Amino acid sequence: MTDVSIRSYRPHDHSAGRRLWVELAERHRELYDDPGFGGADPGAGFDEYLTRLDLYGVWVAECPEDGVVGLVGLIMSGSVGKVEPVVVTARRRGQGIGRALLGHVAEQAHRRGLARLTISPESRNLDALRCLHGAGYDVLSAVELTLDLRQREQHRRDGMALHDLQFRS
Repeated sequence: MTDVSIRSYRPHDHSAGRRLWVELAERHRELYDDPGFGGADPGAGFDEYLTRLDLYGVWVAECPEDGVVGLVGLIMSGSVGKVEPVVVTARRRGQGIGRALLGHVAEQAHRRGLARLTISPESRNLDALRCLHGAGYDVLSAVELTLDLRQREQHRRDGMALHDLQFRS
């Protein structure tokens, strides 16, 4: 990771935060072939996110040449924290920025005495899964299953096995 610093989100980061939120929504649209994910204005989701009462903090990754290139947030519920979201702009992925953001939020959670952090990546986002696993998120704590009523006739070959059961992603 070159010349990237992690700092607290500031109000003047708002447009960069919205841009990253839109990138995240577009990635989800692409992964799940769902052009409606995030609604007509996915950036508005960022505005709504910032008003959450359980939002403890938001941090950005910033580099001198590109400005804000990543974002991570921490939502708290008692002694448990949830990392939501973690996003790095597409052209800066694979450079360790996501891991730096995850390390920073873990440090903040540890300082506040949280017992654990959770994160819920999309099952088809293999790059995110690899990044999270590499950052230490290796305890499988919950599984969310979906019955896709729109695309039942499509059969994806990729997926995963869990307890000898095969799942599509």
